Amino acid sequence: MLSRAAILSGQTSKSLVASCLRATSTSSLNNQVAKTDDKPTEVGFQRPVRQEPGKVRLGFVPEEWFQFFYKKTGVTGPYTFAFTLSTYLVSKEIYVLEHEYYTGLSLIIMWVYGIKTLGPKLAAYLDKEIDEFEKGWNESREEQKAALSDQIKDEEKNQWSVEGQNVLVEAKRENVALQLEANYRERIIQVYSEVKKRLDYQVEKQNIERRITQKNLVDWVVAKVRSSITPDQEKQNINKCINDLSLLAKA
Repeated sequence: MLSRAAILSGQTSKSLVASCLRATSTSSLNNQVAKTDDKPTEVGFQRPVRQEPGKVRLGFVPEEWFQFFYKKTGVTGPYTFAFTLSTYLVSKEIYVLEHEYYTGLSLIIMWVYGIKTLGPKLAAYLDKEIDEFEKGWNESREEQKAALSDQIKDEEKNQWSVEGQNVLVEAKRENVALQLEANYRERIIQVYSEVKKRLDYQVEKQNIERRITQKNLVDWVVAKVRSSITPDQEKQNINKCINDLSLLAKA
């Protein structure tokens, strides 16, 4: 009964201490968040840490039992209290040493012997199992982290590819713009050549018309001059030319 009460008191004190520490840490964290920024920030997730059991004496008596007596009675207080209480219970026959007592004593001896002989091996085996479980858990976590890292790299590569596609689209747009510009210039040259042909045709037409007009005018003038010359005038002119040639020949 006393051991159970001590265990319950120890667990209660632990829970109280844990709640107090949690409250103080939460209040300090809230104060820090309030001081740093008006908006609360997300607290990082803390992974569970492997915890070891509390310290005990004589295999089952918690350390808090002794610490409770040290402040009141000193070092020998817990042992004196247990001895005097057991003596009182036995002497007053409150606790009768019947066959169940000896059965329990035998069980305690066997229990202590089993703990001393098989306890370390069992503890080592269980610790090994826990280590293997923790190792497997860590390996799965590392594999998951590696898979997530690969996914992040693939996503970054895809984003880079998308950026390359954007550059390719811009290059295609520039090529289309160059093709349109080249087609536009070809059409301008075609229009220029067609207009030049029509203008050259008009110039050539005007030149031909001018030459024809000049030729017709010359022919008309020559015809008029010829028609105005009489046969006598023509004969006189021929004679004069002959005389001029003869004078030139004598000179």
